[in-house]
Amino acid sequence: MPGAAHGTPRTLLRLEGLAVLGGALIAYDQSGAGWGAFALLFLLPDLSMLGYLRGARTGALLYNAAHSYLGPAVLTAFGALAAQPVALAGGLIWLAHIGFDRMLGYGLKYPEGFGATHLGRIGRPDAW
Repeated sequence: MPGAAHGTPRTLLRLEGLAVLGGALIAYDQSGAGWGAFALLFLLPDLSMLGYLRGARTGALLYNAAHSYLGPAVLTAFGALAAQPVALAGGLIWLAHIGFDRMLGYGLKYPEGFGATHLGRIGRPDAW
């Protein structure tokens, strides 16, 4: 797929996801927030996939909004700088989720469909 990472760049992007996941987990542990909240909220960004019920373009837009590092980075920074532990914990959980997804190869989506990502195609080849 044109525009999708492959080879060494794809591997590096997946390793970056692992690093974000690890860093978020360490920071979350140090924050003192409860692991029950982490378990409850970890998959929350995946609700954005419901946008695919309205079509691939809407699905990609909502998925990308929930799976870009920008939102959780702002929320985490706000939580840290404003001494807002709930915002800090939420941002770290969100960062961990995105890092986990990227580590597994789930990238930002193109409007061609859920399987078309910036990290390459995902899913079964016969579904492409």
